[in-house]
Amino acid sequence: MSIELRGSGDLRRISRELRRMDDQELKKRFRKELRAAAAPLVPRVRQSIRSIPSGRGYTPDGLRGALSKAVKLEVKTAGRQAGVAIRVDGRKMPSHMKSLPSMVEGKKRWRHPVYGRRDVWVNQPTQPYFYNVVRAAGPASRRAVSRVLDGITRDIS
Repeated sequence: MSIELRGSGDLRRISRELRRMDDQELKKRFRKELRAAAAPLVPRVRQSIRSIPSGRGYTPDGLRGALSKAVKLEVKTAGRQAGVAIRVDGRKMPSHMKSLPSMVEGKKRWRHPVYGRRDVWVNQPTQPYFYNVVRAAGPASRRAVSRVLDGITRDIS
């Protein structure tokens, strides 16, 4: 599950221009500034995960802890997939929980065994934690990314 910020080809165009210029310092600064522009979303998503209602307190080893650790920020400045993405990466979850990021966020209830027992199963309601947070912060993040793109465009020109 992820959301990506892209600027109608601007990011790809700037990335192509930076590759053509072969200015390593400018490329490094570009990636660093893009990361800084989107970075405030990561703690917001993690906080949203930690605040999912539960009968147990939050622990880093529990489901919410595993979900929180799976949140990551990706910045790609090459190819067709150039962009900034916030992801809750199921590949970073324990082996038996890889599909949980989308199930917890999902649109319907999901079933799982009761903690510590394999013979008792319960229906679990979904607890949206990702898209609501990212949508609310989206306009500010898009403006921050646009400022980075404008600054780098001025430096290239």
